[in-house]
Amino acid sequence: MKDCVIGIDAGGTMTKAALFDLAGRELACARRPNEMLFPGPGFTERDPDRMWKAAAEAVREVLEVSGAAPGRVAGVSVAGYGSGLYLIDADRNPVRNGIVSTDSRAASLVDEWRHSGVHDQAAQAIQQRLFNGHSGVLLGWLHRFEPTVLDRSLSVVFCKDFLRGRLTGDYSTDPSDAGIAGLIDVEKVDWSRSFFELVGITPWLDKMPAIGPSDGVVGGVTASAAAVTGLLEGTPVVRGCVDVSAAAMASGVVDQSQLSIVAGTFSINSTLHDAPRLSTLPFIQSPYPLGGYIATEGAATSASNLEWFLRKVLDGEAARAASEGKTIYDVCNELVERGLDRANDILFFPFLFGGPSSAPAGLLGLRAAHDLGDVLRAIYEGIVYAHRQDVERLLSGPDAARPTVIRLAGGASRSAIWAQLFADGLGLPVEVPAGGELGALGVAMLAATGVGAHASLAEAVQSMTRIGARFEPRASNHDYHSEKFSRYSAASSALADAWRSESKLSA
Repeated sequence: MKDCVIGIDAGGTMTKAALFDLAGRELACARRPNEMLFPGPGFTERDPDRMWKAAAEAVREVLEVSGAAPGRVAGVSVAGYGSGLYLIDADRNPVRNGIVSTDSRAASLVDEWRHSGVHDQAAQAIQQRLFNGHSGVLLGWLHRFEPTVLDRSLSVVFCKDFLRGRLTGDYSTDPSDAGIAGLIDVEKVDWSRSFFELVGITPWLDKMPAIGPSDGVVGGVTASAAAVTGLLEGTPVVRGCVDVSAAAMASGVVDQSQLSIVAGTFSINSTLHDAPRLSTLPFIQSPYPLGGYIATEGAATSASNLEWFLRKVLDGEAARAASEGKTIYDVCNELVERGLDRANDILFFPFLFGGPSSAPAGLLGLRAAHDLGDVLRAIYEGIVYAHRQDVERLLSGPDAARPTVIRLAGGASRSAIWAQLFADGLGLPVEVPAGGELGALGVAMLAATGVGAHASLAEAVQSMTRIGARFEPRASNHDYHSEKFSRYSAASSALADAWRSESKLSA
């Protein structure tokens, strides 16, 4: 009996595989770290074949741990981070390392286009602002600085499509990935010739993959893929979608009243729309697998900043926590909770991986009386405030959505303390979806729909999602956070100005 589906999700730090029943309950999950490569200043890359090995191992592990016979798997689908870039040659092998969307090598190119006026014209062509990690921007950089890769490349692919290609031999893409890549006219769902011409990469148009439905079956698991994953040869594989959309679907985001927030490697804040947003072009936007469009504001200013602090500053605490049967996250939550009633005017700027207007990361307002709990609370709050800056931009303009509830996913959603801070800091109820691996669940829904286990994607979302917890905003706390957020915004802007001045003096 085919009564379960597998979702694979290759994110910024981990590749995960999870097995779900057709009601969306997680039966098993396995994770493998993705090794980041730093071959040059601002470069963040990944070995595509090692990522595939990680995914294959994770799939094999979930089958073994769950005890599920491979014949029970009705279908498989894949999610991956958006933007970045992968290239394959005529033998379907990587031409070079994959580029991760946190890459900043093309920053000077984006500045050049901004000063020449190309940026604004190109942004209108793809209905979103240009950023360093956009696939289209990275193609511009490669075209100028690694011109030989053009002739060596058969096709441009995106993260999830590379993995699905290894499963099936199909390297097409879907509208969500093509949109977030910054390479299509979002409304027409077709490669934007005007964008390619504006940024000088027209020869790459012939290297673009076919675009097909996110819930379309594209083939079956090949014999070679079956040998390394433990799946049955011929198991149907569904095209899949970008992780932003997958997480939103797994959070049950189906209309404009819901604000999807993912607090993970990136601050991801998204709303749904009937038409592409044009009055205030968002950071990224793309067609949404459920219909309509999803617009997103974000930056690398979220929970990854806490991870840095834990790894670099509290490394010893992790071992102590483990000896007490706890995780380092349990310890952090306890320390923050103890100090919630104390006055805390520390500001943390979560810009370790890049901030607005080049503002530097750091802590401001420390005093000798403060302790570790006060610092951790400031980190939690600073990440909430970074999300709030993105959300305020997202909700500006005449075509903005007017959400009444937040659906929160990502690392922060696993902490009740942090989820309440999001509710208080943003002034909206926060609902946390049940389950852990929402990116994998989102594409598991696509797999279930594609193979006919659910009659429609809307039915799959309704049947396979549920809310695990709800947090109501507290008026007095919201007032406190609004005042502190004002100081945070003013201070980060002032620091950006001072930092730029200091950089000029040092040059």
